[in-house]
Amino acid sequence: MSLNATESLAAVGIVSTFLSMLIWVLGQTRSAISSIVSQYLGAGNVQAVKNLPAQAIFIITSLSLIIIACTYPFASQIFKLYNASDAILDFSVDYYQIRVWGFPFTLFTIAVFGTFRGLQNTYYPMLIAISGALANIIFDFVLVYGVTDIIPAMHIKGAAYASVIAQMLMAGLSAFYILKKTDIPLLVRFPFNPEIKRFALMILNLFIRTIALNVALYYGTSFATSYGPTYIAAYTIAINLWFLGAFLIDGYASAGNILSGKLLGAKDYKNLIDLSDKLIKHGIVVGLIMALIGAVLYYPVGRIFSSDSEVLTAFYNVFWIVLLMQPLCALAFIFDGVFKGLGKMKYLRNLLLFSTVLVFIPVIYYTDHIGLKLYGVFIAFTLWVIARGIPLIIKFRKTFRPLAQNP
Repeated sequence: MSLNATESLAAVGIVSTFLSMLIWVLGQTRSAISSIVSQYLGAGNVQAVKNLPAQAIFIITSLSLIIIACTYPFASQIFKLYNASDAILDFSVDYYQIRVWGFPFTLFTIAVFGTFRGLQNTYYPMLIAISGALANIIFDFVLVYGVTDIIPAMHIKGAAYASVIAQMLMAGLSAFYILKKTDIPLLVRFPFNPEIKRFALMILNLFIRTIALNVALYYGTSFATSYGPTYIAAYTIAINLWFLGAFLIDGYASAGNILSGKLLGAKDYKNLIDLSDKLIKHGIVVGLIMALIGAVLYYPVGRIFSSDSEVLTAFYNVFWIVLLMQPLCALAFIFDGVFKGLGKMKYLRNLLLFSTVLVFIPVIYYTDHIGLKLYGVFIAFTLWVIARGIPLIIKFRKTFRPLAQNP
């Protein structure tokens, strides 16, 4: 992607932020399915929710098609809201109108992952995720840069096609493994499972929560874009490395999710408290390790994403904040997973509304006002993560420690 590299990178960052919003909104199906299935598993009655995953998949994939129909024709207007213009806007539209076709496949995969998690099985989701990541990397090289005399270089469109192909592959593997390795059907049968009401309420609460989360991401992207192409490109690198840290800690968040649901279903509060203690220790250690690795590779990491000296300078100026955030992020993401497993979606909703409206937004406006630019954006993210994470730990221990002491 040497042609218009900075503008292309900026466009990918903007579109990824918008798609992340869509995926995180409907992708909360994973947490809701996992919570319900794991609780029934702990209670020894998983057969009662056997038909729930297929019904959930039917609902979210139907919604995804509606979203495609509503957003595809208005891609230009959508990305203008992110302050994209000129070449960045054109690249954003091109990239989105290809990438969006992978949306239903992604949601299908996410729902299957939630089912596996509820059954305490993370092995097959790991295989599927690794296969999808490798496919994405391979097709990125082939389609972005092309193969001499065989495949022309497609640049940013090639990156979009690579993502769609990888998403289709992951959906196919998900269907294969869920049918081959479990007795969960994918054929939708009615009437709806009685738990569909609780599922829908969880999704509604997580929907509101995710809107609040993406308001923060929207403001971060919008402010970075308003500072110019150099800053949005640097922001794209930094925020994607932040997302990478979140994905790396996802294993612990998943463990908290599936185990907390099972232990709650079994009313095993002592082990639930023991689990939280272990997760806190592991979260801090893993966060520190990620920060240390990032510090050692501080300059080589930036050069992987860009060779533009101005972009790299802007990135290096804020990367240290991203690294310092890692232990805090680890704790916040892990206990997010725990509360989802417990089905405490209402509390998660209220907490994220508070941290976004009363912490993130005022801070980013203030730091913009005093001219901190990207510094301000990531300071706002840091305080936002603290406001999200610490109350979860306090609430968890206040709720379950008395139950563990009085079985």
